[in-house]
Amino acid sequence: MMDMKQIRAKAEQFQAAADGKKIKLSIAELLETDERRRELAERSETLRARRNRFSEEIGACLAAGDKAEADRRKEAIRTEKAELATVETELADVNRRYRELMDRVPNLVSADTPYGKSDADNVEIAVVGELPAFDFEPRDHVELGDLHALFDMERGVKVAGTRSYFLTGDGLRLQRAVQQLALDLLEERGFTGMDVPLMVRTKAMRDTGFFPTGQDQAYKIEGQDAWLVGTSEVPLIAYFADEILDVEQPIRVAGISTCFRSEVGSAGRDTRGLYRVHQFAKVEQIVICRGEEAEAERLLQDITRNAEDLLRLLELPYRKVAVCIGDMSQKNYKQYDIETWMPSRGAYGETHSASNVGDFQARRAGLRYRGEDGKLRYCHTLNNTAAAVPRLLIPLLENHQRADGSIYLPPALRPYMGGRECLAAPAPALPDPMTKNVENQS
Repeated sequence: MMDMKQIRAKAEQFQAAADGKKIKLSIAELLETDERRRELAERSETLRARRNRFSEEIGACLAAGDKAEADRRKEAIRTEKAELATVETELADVNRRYRELMDRVPNLVSADTPYGKSDADNVEIAVVGELPAFDFEPRDHVELGDLHALFDMERGVKVAGTRSYFLTGDGLRLQRAVQQLALDLLEERGFTGMDVPLMVRTKAMRDTGFFPTGQDQAYKIEGQDAWLVGTSEVPLIAYFADEILDVEQPIRVAGISTCFRSEVGSAGRDTRGLYRVHQFAKVEQIVICRGEEAEAERLLQDITRNAEDLLRLLELPYRKVAVCIGDMSQKNYKQYDIETWMPSRGAYGETHSASNVGDFQARRAGLRYRGEDGKLRYCHTLNNTAAAVPRLLIPLLENHQRADGSIYLPPALRPYMGGRECLAAPAPALPDPMTKNVENQS
């Protein structure tokens, strides 16, 4: 949780952050609840001390033969116990409300975070690459997928419901190729690859800031304290929880995992194809460093550059935007999104998100290190999508399609695709002679 001293000192800023991030929270109520909590805790301690003192005095009175005074002390204890029970009941209720409010306190945002209400207010920082100029009517990724038998949406829906799919043949190979290229790129840059659990406890979701504000986006395993993860960020941060870490050099890990999101609130949005699905896969960058703003800012630029370099290897045009406060989650201090050009949308679509989380997760999860003075301090954490598939397949297929239906494969992908330079255009289907014979016989 955030530091209560900091919240009291910067109450207006925290309220502004909550309002900007659309989190229902009254900092004034939190401060009042904290004050009442302190008062009740102090009263509880006073009553406990008096009860203990009276107990000692009863023993002394009985030893001195003063039964009448001992009885008076016993009556005083009964009165004190009744008041203590009332105080502790109220204290438990106040503590519960205090925790509820503290769980909703957002991270503050950086001074250079744009003000805005939605992703429409994000600020473009850079545009990289040239948009394709087709001299033919381009297909969208669904048509290309059908043409090359890359995925099957219809049977996905039949088996698992809306926003579900099967990857088949070269569709599966292409997804795995993009993932492996991303993982190889990160390992070359000092990241340790990790395959992570897909189910985590509630504590892990809360510690990383995905609960309580994002709870409606997660799938619960009924009858268990377990949730399906929407990103390997959760298990990777939880992996280091409650430990004193050596961050003289930043810890860099890359998680590769299947991810699940309920997409509550997105009904009717991006329903065609692979853009918004319930199950997907990611290669995620996680960095844990010292609690120094300058170092965290440098590392934010580094992990963002890693994602950009992957898009350059895939030869895809993209733009980078500074995310405004209204498009940020509770946990983020500063955020960039990378949006890749998707011809079928006639627009850029988000494919990567890079975040500096400051000490928000470290405080919740207990990630600490020893400073040069030997004192324990909270780490800072950062995260960034290196590759999210199948969404990244959308621009890969659509930007690299050719008039004959073939799909160009950038050189960086070819070692993972059997050395092929393209997904060749399927040959026209020939008539089935057996079918012809059957028709002729009829």
